Amino acid sequence: MDEDGTQLGVMTPFDAVQRAVEKGLDLVEVAPGANPPVCRIMDYGKYKYELKKKQAVSKQKAHAATMKEVKLRPRTDEHDLDFKLKNARRFLVEGDKVKVTLMFRGREIVHTSIGREQLDRVKEMLADIAAVENPPRMDGRFMSMILVPNREAIQRLERARAQQEKAEAAMDSGAAGVQQAGSDAPPAGTHTEPAETGDEIPPTGES
Repeated sequence: MDEDGTQLGVMTPFDAVQRAVEKGLDLVEVAPGANPPVCRIMDYGKYKYELKKKQAVSKQKAHAATMKEVKLRPRTDEHDLDFKLKNARRFLVEGDKVKVTLMFRGREIVHTSIGREQLDRVKEMLADIAAVENPPRMDGRFMSMILVPNREAIQRLERARAQQEKAEAAMDSGAAGVQQAGSDAPPAGTHTEPAETGDEIPPTGES
């Protein structure tokens, strides 16, 4: 089968491989149980990428969205904030909503503006993959907002990451090929000739 689905008929494995090589593509066995086995000429790397993308979309659709919660304080330090936002980002990428909650203790309640600034900062840091479903609001000593995943933005990021991984894999493969070719060559300045069976090496000094 050709890359566009055209039936090519029965041919020898050698002829099939030659046809694929001429097109700069791969020969892939798609129905090994058939008699004779069915093969297709295709770009195998592109096929694997498309398959992975479809599996990711199917997994995302099958995922039942739940509400996750990330708890902060009005003055959460940078290290703790980064850690909690990594979790929030993971939840959003997996398709879950995220409730970001700030708890005020004691006299912190009179400085709700600090908490609002904290939530605004969180919203900005996750803006590339999330949208605000419920803006910040007070509930007793708690201030919270709800973020929902921006599926289109997440898919764009995943496609870009997959393309980058594909490019890096191609570069690694090329570098490995160059290294292997170099390892097969004899060291510079050396010359080897095949030894002939039965020949004797004359002692030093004799012609």
